[in-house]
Amino acid sequence: MSHVEIAADQITYEDLYVRWEQGNWRASEIDFSVDLEQWRSDFSELDRRAALWTYAMFFHGEDAVADALSPFIDAAPREEQKYFLATQQVDEARHAVMFGRFMREVAGAGKDMASSLQATSAGLTWGFTKVFARLDRMADELRRDRSRTKLAQAIMLYHVVIEAALAQPGQHFIEESLTQRDQLPGLREGIGNVTRDEQRHIAFGVKMIADLVREDPECEDAIAELLREILPFTSAVFIPPDWDERYVTTFGFTLQDIYTHGADAIEMRLRAAGLRPEEMRIGLPFDIPNEERARRVLKLLHAGYLGPPNGPVSADPEATAIMFDGLRRQVDSKVAPGARIQFGFTDAEPWHLQIENGSASVGPGSIADPDLVLSCKFADWLDVAAGRTDPMRALLLRKLRPSGKLRMLVRARKLLG
Repeated sequence: MSHVEIAADQITYEDLYVRWEQGNWRASEIDFSVDLEQWRSDFSELDRRAALWTYAMFFHGEDAVADALSPFIDAAPREEQKYFLATQQVDEARHAVMFGRFMREVAGAGKDMASSLQATSAGLTWGFTKVFARLDRMADELRRDRSRTKLAQAIMLYHVVIEAALAQPGQHFIEESLTQRDQLPGLREGIGNVTRDEQRHIAFGVKMIADLVREDPECEDAIAELLREILPFTSAVFIPPDWDERYVTTFGFTLQDIYTHGADAIEMRLRAAGLRPEEMRIGLPFDIPNEERARRVLKLLHAGYLGPPNGPVSADPEATAIMFDGLRRQVDSKVAPGARIQFGFTDAEPWHLQIENGSASVGPGSIADPDLVLSCKFADWLDVAAGRTDPMRALLLRKLRPSGKLRMLVRARKLLG
C-alpha cells in the first residue's frame, strides 16, 4: 500500500521531545498569593463551589494519568516513543503538583497531596469515575498485552479521548474565563503551561495512532471497539451537580459550548491520524455539524438515556430516535446481510432494525417476520445501550430475553457493535 500523507506526518517524535526540553516550567514556583486574595474577596459562594467542582476533575485526572503511564512506556515499540512518553509522565506529575498546590494554598482543601485528593473527591461525576476506571483497567491490560492493537486502544483512550476530547475543552474554557475576568493569575499561568504540554501530548498520540494503524490495519477496528465502549461514559463527565448549569454559566460559557468543543476535538484528531470516523461505526453522526451532535448528546443526558442510573426513565420520542440512529450507525451490515431485528419493549413503543442492500435502517413499530426479537423493559435496554449494565449480565438476569433464529442470536453482538 502506498504511503498517504496525513496531518500526523507533519511532526516527528524527536521534534516533540525537543519541544518538551524547550517548554519546561516549574510548578513549585508559581505564585498563588494574588489567587488567594481574589478567591476570598472576588469569588461568590457559587463561584467557589463551581470552580472547585471543575478544578477537582483536573486535579484527580492529572494524578490518575501520571499513575497510569508506565505500561505505555513499556509497550511502545520504538525508543523515541518511549523517550517522549517518559517526558509526558514528568509533565503529568507536574500538572498534579500545580493543581494540588492550588487546592491547598488557595482553596484550603487538604494539607498534602493525599488529603487534598480526598477532600476534593466527593464532586467527581459518574462519567469521570467510569472513564478513569477504564484507564486503570487499560493500564493493567497493557501490562499483559503489549500488542499494537491493545496499544492503539490505550493511546486512543489516554491521548485522544481523555486529553483531547475531555481535558483540552475544559482547559480552554477555564483559561478564557479567567483571562476575561482577570482572575487567579497563578492558576491562569499554570493552566496555560498545562495546555501547552497537553497539545504536545495530543500531537504525540495522533502520530502514534497513525503509525500503529499503518503497521497493523487491525488497530483501526480495535480503536473503534474502544470508542463504542467509552463514549457513553465520556458524554456524562461534565454533568454538573443536580444539573445546575450555573456551575458552568457562572464562568461565561454553557454546556453546549463545552460539548461542541469536545465533539470537534475528537473528530479533528481522528482525521489527523488518517482515520475516517464516519466509517468506523462508533455511533456518532459525523455527517451533521458538531453543534447539533453536541445538542443530541445533551438531549440524551437530560432524558436519562445516557449518564448515571437515576431511576425510571420515560420514553421520549426524540431521544429514542437519536438513540436508535446511533445504533444504526454502529451496525456492521456485513455480519448479517438482510437481518431483521425487533426490539419488543414491554412498556414502550416497539422499534426495529433492518439491513437491506448493505445498509441499516431503524424505525418505530413492528417488522414482519423478524430474525431476532429482543424483549425487555425500555429502561433495561437503555441500561445496556448506555453501558450501565453488562449485556451478558442482562441476559443472565432475563432482563433481555432474545428469541428467534439461533444464528442471528450468535451474530447479534458483533452485528450491533
